[in-house]
Amino acid sequence: MSLSRREFIGIGGAAVAGMALAPGLRLVELATARSPEAAATSLQRWGLLVDIGKCHDCNVCVTACRTENGWDGHNRPATDAQWIRKVELKDKLTGYVESLPVLCQHCAEPPCVDVCPTGASFKRIDGIVLVDKHICIGCRYCMMACPYKARSFVHEETTNQKAYAPRGKGTVESCTLCVHRVDAGRIPACVEACTKDGNKAMVFGDLKDPNSEINKQLSSAPTTQLRPDLNLNTGVRYRGI
Repeated sequence: MSLSRREFIGIGGAAVAGMALAPGLRLVELATARSPEAAATSLQRWGLLVDIGKCHDCNVCVTACRTENGWDGHNRPATDAQWIRKVELKDKLTGYVESLPVLCQHCAEPPCVDVCPTGASFKRIDGIVLVDKHICIGCRYCMMACPYKARSFVHEETTNQKAYAPRGKGTVESCTLCVHRVDAGRIPACVEACTKDGNKAMVFGDLKDPNSEINKQLSSAPTTQLRPDLNLNTGVRYRGI
């Protein structure tokens, strides 16, 4: 992509920055998530560990994410959104079935970022992968590139949006690890809900901190990535698959 092309897109993004998504809500709010570099640091890398042995057949994490971020299906089936979803894995030999949540894996080498023609898909210096709605043109290349089907396209007008998680027709969206919570020193909504429900199947923390709970658990028992053959170095790890 030439510099002139990027400049053109940047000008177009600035022009729509004040465009209303819903009464009292503008795309410009997302700019605070694009570069809160005062909150983000390369000394950290945020990650999530999911223990399938503790993950029961419930949708507590999905419901919490939907409520927290406002993709509650008022204008479209909730199943269209891929922020987080429960997937069943079945052993064909034994018939054993287990359920696990699948979301954006927040890769160290994210394919979605590689294919994005405008730079709308980007990775923060602390490892969280996001979409900048200012310059997302809805091409959906990132959706095709994601091996986890973790992104979705907003086909219709949206209502009842959250100021910290604006959504817009014609743009792509995915799990943000509740970046607004992380920057405020809190844990993602899915992790909080799972813990309150008593399952405690999810652990969130700093993968670079040797004293963090997530690092202690990662070093205490085997874990795996989804599609480790792709060498994406995902921020989300699973135990018990």
